[in-house]
Amino acid sequence: MTPALEPLRRIAAYAVCADSEDRVLLVRASPRSGTPGVWSLPGGAVDHGEDPNHTVVRETAAETGLSVAVVGLQDVLADMRSLPHRGITIHTDRLLYKVSIRGGTLCDRIGQPTDLARWHSLAEARSLPLRPFTARALGLPAGPVDLSPEETPEFPSFYAVPGPDGLHRAQRFAAYAVATDPDGRVLLTRVADGYPGAGCWHLPGGGTDYGEQPGAALIRELVEETGQRGRLVELLGVASHRDAASLGPEGYPIDWHGVRAFYRVVVDAPAPPTVADVGGSTCEARWFGPDELGALPADRLTEVTAEAVQAARLT
Repeated sequence: MTPALEPLRRIAAYAVCADSEDRVLLVRASPRSGTPGVWSLPGGAVDHGEDPNHTVVRETAAETGLSVAVVGLQDVLADMRSLPHRGITIHTDRLLYKVSIRGGTLCDRIGQPTDLARWHSLAEARSLPLRPFTARALGLPAGPVDLSPEETPEFPSFYAVPGPDGLHRAQRFAAYAVATDPDGRVLLTRVADGYPGAGCWHLPGGGTDYGEQPGAALIRELVEETGQRGRLVELLGVASHRDAASLGPEGYPIDWHGVRAFYRVVVDAPAPPTVADVGGSTCEARWFGPDELGALPADRLTEVTAEAVQAARLT
């Protein structure tokens, strides 16, 4: 039986890197980790306010001795992992980036959570104990190397903790939909009064629940916020934004860091939008034609909406 463990959440970024011989770069967990001897992609936790693109470069250099450049986003996924020796269960939202090598020399480490960095062919990697997210990224079968909780822990959708300067800070992972219908219209929601960005048009979506995959979260949020049922098509990108003194319904400033994955979604049978979650952060939902969307002033769109619309090439 899995003991009762304290639930935690984190966001992490990892490098998917292959050399000229199609070998993949992997790091080995040391005896200091919860799964010593298990191999994974290089990477680690996103610091508060840090862009995940910078995280993957920083963490890869620290764990392998190699300098990398981000080529593009490969996947976003989530998993839960129980660590009884630490008394915790962790939900991790993992951002997987394709990277290229700029230089450096592979190095081993002493007294750190990982101790070796090596190049492996896919055939060699198949025989290694791999973290499940690493096996998925490489298209290999995953072994039972992680202990999963028997039940999904209760965990608040939003929480803030005191930062080192005394100001509360919060880091949140969310998933959003760039939703279109057969006529090319785009579905947007308007932020309610009392919330950051009040009055601006936003993408449907929101924070993922503990244990929830981002794709499932945005389809759920699409129904709750707009009454539409959508079909997930592709991952478009990830946006990272920090507001050092965000002010929302909590009534006090929060150093807020949002990491948001956005996806292309198709609504095959659009209906008049309805907001089911009355009293929440969404007060209105509306379909916009291409010309209407292009006519919206830039300051009437939230940051992630402007970035996602551009990535989807809708304007």
